[in-house]
Amino acid sequence: MPGDFYDRARIIVQAGDGGDGAATFRREKYVPRGGPDGGDGGRGGHVYLLADPQLNTLLSFREKMRFKAERGGNGGTSRRHGRNGRDLVVRVPPGTVVRTTIDGQRYEVDLEAPGMRLLAARGGRGGLGNVHFATSTYQVPRIAELGEPGETRELELELKLLADVGLVGFPNAGKSTLLSMISAARPKIAPYPFTTLQPNLGVVAVGDYSFVVADIPGLIEGAHHGAGLGFEFLRHVERTRLLIHVVDAAGVDGRDPLADYHQINEELRLYRPEPAERPQVVALNKCDLPEAQQNAPRLRQAIGLPDEDVFEISAATGEGVDQLLQRVVARLLEMPPARSAPRDETLTWPVPEVDERAYTIERERDGFRVRGKKIERLISMTNFAQPDALMRIQRVLEASGISAALVRAGVQEGDPVYIEKAELIWSDEYVPDE
Repeated sequence: MPGDFYDRARIIVQAGDGGDGAATFRREKYVPRGGPDGGDGGRGGHVYLLADPQLNTLLSFREKMRFKAERGGNGGTSRRHGRNGRDLVVRVPPGTVVRTTIDGQRYEVDLEAPGMRLLAARGGRGGLGNVHFATSTYQVPRIAELGEPGETRELELELKLLADVGLVGFPNAGKSTLLSMISAARPKIAPYPFTTLQPNLGVVAVGDYSFVVADIPGLIEGAHHGAGLGFEFLRHVERTRLLIHVVDAAGVDGRDPLADYHQINEELRLYRPEPAERPQVVALNKCDLPEAQQNAPRLRQAIGLPDEDVFEISAATGEGVDQLLQRVVARLLEMPPARSAPRDETLTWPVPEVDERAYTIERERDGFRVRGKKIERLISMTNFAQPDALMRIQRVLEASGISAALVRAGVQEGDPVYIEKAELIWSDEYVPDE
């Protein structure tokens, strides 16, 4: 049903957390001093978006807007590795543009072809078991990592209309009437602007050939700035192969039909050059009215397209519509296929690579905030209930140079140091001599 077309959605995807590492020790007969044998946690499940050719709408996301992948399994004794969480695949129609914000920057990925996948949210790493922390001087490590939290992303989905032909024209030019005449679609039709508030899709059959037509919301001057329903109109034109430009040749609203024609094309050009360059077939509509019959010769000459691409029709009576459709089919057959070939391709967000070891220190409230990918991941995977956890953090802060950098920044005894969600209290007792 045309009313069921749904071309925008907002969803939240959450990848699975990594499983926790185990802090266990060998307990076997005749092995009185078994060493650590805690296994690693499994990776959390990723969330993928997959372009599925069986879908043509985002309607399902009206009912379900949150998606969560499976958590990784915890590590076990005898170095047993936790099971990786199952990945979650969220299916979307080909032509879906996915947008999100990461670290304050906007990113966009276009799933234009069937089979394309986007790794939308990455599952967390599994925590290391205590077997990784044993050394010659630290033979009984009572420490293991928590699983890394999986990524959570808020995604904006937009389906760029996958129609072969777009009906464009001024409000009340007769686009909806024409669509109802040539297809089984039943759009709302009334004699006032903006009756069509969303795209209406219809399938048109001409002999053995069929194609999809979209009656796209009407346009007014300034649409390329978003006036009226401008953006709603223009973004749907981008992937049509051919435009039927419907002109109210009778000028029943008191406007000049030729001015309407030029204004629509100008709005297309100002929005983006590519839609303005789409091939057009012009339908001089309402030619059952005397005013249209009188205007038609002038319009045909002024429009300047070849005669075979300009038709005098009446969407209300059907006059001239068959000839228009025959020409549309002929033009479509001359063009490349509308649908992209399937592509087995997995995309990721185009986030610039950063040095994971890099960090920054800045004042925050009454203390200092440390930011950095590696140190923040360490804190998120630290189980502070384990007695050796703070010792490990202190060693990492010293080895990475963060402790020395804090001293240079002016940290004092008792100052809070904020890293990720943790608040640590600085003590000079642990600072190495420089």
